[in-house]
Amino acid sequence: MQSPVGIRDVAQRAGVSPGTVSNVLNRPEKVSAETRAKVEAAVRELGFVRHGSASTLRAGHSKTIGLSVIDIGNPFFTDVTAGVEEVASELGYAVILCNSAGSRTKEERNLLVLAEQRVRGVLITPSDEDPTRLDRLRERGISVVLVDHPAHRPDQCSVAVNDIVGGTTAVNHLRAGGATSIGYVTGPLTIRQCIDRRTGAERALGGAVPLRVTEMPAMTPRAGQEAAAKMIAEGELPDAIFCANDLLALGVLRGLMHAGIRVPEDVALIGYDDIDFVAASAVSLSSIRQPTHQLGRVATELLLDECDHPGTHAHQQIMFQPELVVRESTR
Repeated sequence: MQSPVGIRDVAQRAGVSPGTVSNVLNRPEKVSAETRAKVEAAVRELGFVRHGSASTLRAGHSKTIGLSVIDIGNPFFTDVTAGVEEVASELGYAVILCNSAGSRTKEERNLLVLAEQRVRGVLITPSDEDPTRLDRLRERGISVVLVDHPAHRPDQCSVAVNDIVGGTTAVNHLRAGGATSIGYVTGPLTIRQCIDRRTGAERALGGAVPLRVTEMPAMTPRAGQEAAAKMIAEGELPDAIFCANDLLALGVLRGLMHAGIRVPEDVALIGYDDIDFVAASAVSLSSIRQPTHQLGRVATELLLDECDHPGTHAHQQIMFQPELVVRESTR
């Protein structure tokens, strides 16, 4: 087996000292453009790969960031991740993706692994409101930015969408279409997004009629189909159903159609997130659109600015506004 190419091999090929090669790799501003070009050419010709762990030990951190999400199977987070990776790649960082599945225990294990890997910073959609574990990361010198979750403190960056406005917008649209009774199919009401979307829906109703809430243990198409079956079994269906995300809405749509209930003629239906699938469903779904890709990009820009410029970085709590997208499932 051929021995790996080392700094001495690169130095010999470029006709410079090993120290000069080290400077090109770690402190290029100390080396003339002509010498940098020779060393970089030698690196390419020999296929030299620097030893990442050694540079990590010297710097105290790696050229990686962590991203912790609560549901890796949700296309919403796929789009957020694409935005994160895009900015990270532009700035020479790699991304370690972790899935908490909404479990605090699993999330804490993931954060410990990220800390052990000496990540530069962490982007996280937290599984609950307790900031303790995130404070521990910051005490280790690891920057943290909240994604799809507002910060409630001035020394914390966050990027989120106003889900109360989103819930209000969804129900106002259903009422404008003639709905007088409205159901809300949601995941666990321990999840901040589910709570805020319910709050917005109730705000739109203004106490005139109650919001009929069906809480499910997950936010998946299967859970949505089970929710539809449960609502049908309970008796009279509402005129319209608002779902806390599009995956639930797709399941509700399937459950209603299997029971011979027409959408939107019998029951209007709206989801949340505007993932790609909903425009191509059997009845294209109306939805509340979130700027998912932009969430990932802006959050990463904030995180790396905090990492690279701790002395001048200004913490920001950015709140985007959602957008109504009307399709065939509502009147």
